[in-house]
Parts: sequence; structure tokens; C-alpha cells
Amino acid sequence: MATPIVLAPPVSEDLRQALACVRVSPEDFDLGAEVAALRAGDAQVGAVVSFVGTVREWSPDPAAVMTLEHYPGMTERSLAELIVQARQRFDVRGVRVVHRVGPLAVTDQIVLVAVSSAHRQQAFDCAAFLMDWLKTQAPFWKKEAAQGESRWVEARDSDGQAAARWQAGSEAGSTAGGRP
Repeated sequence: MATPIVLAPPVSEDLRQALACVRVSPEDFDLGAEVAALRAGDAQVGAVVSFVGTVREWSPDPAAVMTLEHYPGMTERSLAELIVQARQRFDVRGVRVVHRVGPLAVTDQIVLVAVSSAHRQQAFDCAAFLMDWLKTQAPFWKKEAAQGESRWVEARDSDGQAAARWQAGSEAGSTAGGRP
């Protein structure tokens, strides 16, 4: 029997651990359960910061739908690589990223970023870093459909500007917890 060919690049232990912190699914999530799992049994956690993004009203059509698409496997790895970067920059205990895909209605939850740390500023900064980069770097494609028409949503300049504040040379990763 021939040995299977593996084309994927090797996965480091850091990336393997980060992949366990990522879930991409059409299923909704429970904020309380996700935060409880993040901090479970860790007596060093002094702060938990969470961000939940939801579908806001963008059309008067009550049947309006936003659909999020992704490449399975590639998206999870991209999010895990982002978590590895965040852990290198910030003194955090745990990170969890949950992102939904598929059709979503107004008020549905889209994304959860939750971070635990010993101190609040590191958790706040890490969560902001993750969201800013997630909005600009994660491989998701968003389509809005309403009133019989649909359109792909373009990236916003403000999202790129928010992510730019985390470029190399900032003090965001210091233990003092300063904002860039």
C-alpha cells in the first residue's frame, strides 16, 4: 500500500493549539457557554473580554439576508495563525474565535472573539487586535440580498485603518498594556 502524499504545510504545536480555539460553522453560539469554556478552571484569569458581532439592519426588506462564504480548512487555519500572532503580542491566558457562515438574518450573531488574561488591558487589546485583523485578513466573503437583488460587500476603508494601527513598532504587545 502506498504512503499518502501530504500537501499541506506542517502544523506547529502553536498552530495546532490555536486551531482548537477556532470554530467556523453555520450553527449559532451561546456567549455564556463559550466564555465559561474559555475560563474553565483557570485560576489565573482576572479578566475576560468578549465581542459579539451581529447582522445589523441594512435594508427595509424584512426578508433581507446576508450570506457569508469561506473556504473550509483555509479559513480555520488563517484564524488560527491570527491567534498565534495575538498570543505572541499579548499576555493572554486563552482565546476563542467563533465565526458563522451561511445565510444570516438581521439580528443574528455572526462572530465571537473572547479573550482571557490576568489583567483587563491585555484582554481588551488582544480582542481589538483580533477583530481588526479578522475584518481585514480573514478569508470570508459577504453577500447581501434584498428586494430581489444581491451584491458582494466590499471592504471598508475604516476597517483597513483600524487594522493599520497594529503594524509593527506599536507598543500594543507590551506588558504595560498601552494602546497603540
